[in-house]
Amino acid sequence: MALKKKPVTGMKDILPREMEIRDYVIGLIKETYRSFGFSSVETPCVEHIENLCSRQGGENEKLIFKILKRGEKLKLETAESEADLVDSGLRYDLTVPLSRYYAGNANELPSPFKALQMGNVWRADRPQRGRFRQFMQCDIDILGEPSILAEIELITATTTLLGKLDFHRFSIRINDRRILKAMAAYSGFAPEEYDTVFVILDKMDKIGLEVVKEELLAAGFQPEHVQVYLSLFEQITRDVSGIRFCKETLKETLDPKVAEDLETIVTSVEAVRSADFQMVFDPTLVRGMSYYTGPIFEISMDEFGGSVGGGGRYDEMIGKFTGNNVSACGFSIGFERIVMLLLEREYQVPGQERKKAYLIEKNLSPEEMRQVLQSARADREKGMQVTVAVMKKNKKFQKEQLEKEGYQEIEERYGNSAWQKQ
Repeated sequence: MALKKKPVTGMKDILPREMEIRDYVIGLIKETYRSFGFSSVETPCVEHIENLCSRQGGENEKLIFKILKRGEKLKLETAESEADLVDSGLRYDLTVPLSRYYAGNANELPSPFKALQMGNVWRADRPQRGRFRQFMQCDIDILGEPSILAEIELITATTTLLGKLDFHRFSIRINDRRILKAMAAYSGFAPEEYDTVFVILDKMDKIGLEVVKEELLAAGFQPEHVQVYLSLFEQITRDVSGIRFCKETLKETLDPKVAEDLETIVTSVEAVRSADFQMVFDPTLVRGMSYYTGPIFEISMDEFGGSVGGGGRYDEMIGKFTGNNVSACGFSIGFERIVMLLLEREYQVPGQERKKAYLIEKNLSPEEMRQVLQSARADREKGMQVTVAVMKKNKKFQKEQLEKEGYQEIEERYGNSAWQKQ
């Protein structure tokens, strides 16, 4: 039986053109985030299954690639449940592993700790444009900072990065989980109903207010509660005035400091931004992870038609490892979607090294071969990117391919030191 050439569904091979952009973006990410004081860390791609299934990851916990026990620990004949077969899984995000990392190493880390983490994650999701089963995430997190300075720094650093990649006119949608709960309480929903309400609300940007209303009623919620709830969204504007409206209207169910802090985040980011984007208050923003406890935010780009990153505050996750809660806030960019958009716009990596190719005749003498290699070494010492290749019969096609790869200078070397230059 012939082996399969295509990668597994939801995975992809990366060709040199894309790899060039990925390498550049990774370098720019590290350079930009380090300028904001973030330090690189790394965690394993495999996590304890108990950590991954801790009811922190929302729908992602249904998408875990689980790993069977190995060797003598795997006893298929006596297994009665999944727990008898599985003890670990591939991480579905970087936040759960980072929380475990911090819980185990906090005594050796500064406080607050500003972490930069990049790595592949896996979700058994339905592949589609910009969505894969294996994909790279890029997270920055600030651990141990209870004030909104964390949110301001995270948003400012991320938008600075996007500006350097020539992304303009995008939006940072922002909300707070406590405002979501205050709106639900104000409308008459019981606390145990919130999760169902929010799951339906999260579809607002896709299905619209009327269909959200139909789904809430179909779920069995009282019509008067649904009416009050949806009327709020019709009155709230998408700027700081909307935040002030929430502060005044929800004063019986919302701590006013929540709204005040959210307004400060918006106005502070706008005051220091270095890229062209909008801060948008979006009371329909939910984000699926149940571990969020405060402000939440997403990057929205029209050219993608959806989110290309997001994050928020998760002050209670680390406490599940240690017994003591630690303030934590993070922001993740959709690395794969960013790279996809750059490829679609035929993005050219700035400041590339000059590229030169030597095409050598097949039967060069050893002495002539050494001369070519010495010339290539000298060019590399000047900072050039140099390749040496044997001349093919279809030299015209070979040169065209090299030009497509960005080689601006091509030298042909023949025997007896004869040469031509293009």
